[in-house]
Amino acid sequence: MDDTLTRLKAAIENSGNIVFFGGAGVSTESGIPDFRSEDGLYNMKYKYPPETMVSYSFFLNNTEEFYRFYRDKLLHLDAQPNEAHRALARLEKQGKLKAVITQNIDGLHQKAGSVNVIELHGCSGRYYCMDCSMAYTSDILAESEGVPFCRCGGMVRPDVVLFEEALDMRVIDKAVNVIRDADVLIVGGTSLNVYPAAGLIRYYTGDMHILINKSETPYDSCANLIIRENIGEALGNI
Repeated sequence: MDDTLTRLKAAIENSGNIVFFGGAGVSTESGIPDFRSEDGLYNMKYKYPPETMVSYSFFLNNTEEFYRFYRDKLLHLDAQPNEAHRALARLEKQGKLKAVITQNIDGLHQKAGSVNVIELHGCSGRYYCMDCSMAYTSDILAESEGVPFCRCGGMVRPDVVLFEEALDMRVIDKAVNVIRDADVLIVGGTSLNVYPAAGLIRYYTGDMHILINKSETPYDSCANLIIRENIGEALGNI
């Protein structure tokens, strides 16, 4: 085990108040593409740019096309947790990890067994009617073609934050509070380029900010420990 992983292991062993903040790189090892890498959604060819197709205005004005893209590229019902998800669930069960803050919408942290998961951008497994607020699961997409509709006739939408929509301030406040109180903050699998989510790590005031990412981020200078490994490999060694 090299020095950085030894220091990671020591930090985890010596803390009972760890918070993990993760992005798309946490789930790429489960076969879910991110947005910005060479094989990410931004580099795939569509009639419209991916960031346009997951915007609120596109959802309203091109709903059929939105759901076609959503079913094809954002719904990963068969994806399974990888070693990163499982390691974090183990740490929570041991009482060391107090919260997982995720930018992902795949629900894999919960599938791995994590309980205290703060979903900044919602979850692709949840849906609701825009008229009566009736809640649905992803089964409604399997049971329908094109645009799904509620029994009341209202249009059903995914419970995710689309581009042009604001994050839920109650979720933001919860994330800020756990980050501010953390002894150890582990940030992994994220480019830290998506705001306002990325800016949340500025609330950390401790002295063990660990950054696990294969490429550089705008916050590298703030980290006490940087590990250039896949997130699953790094956490799987603890």
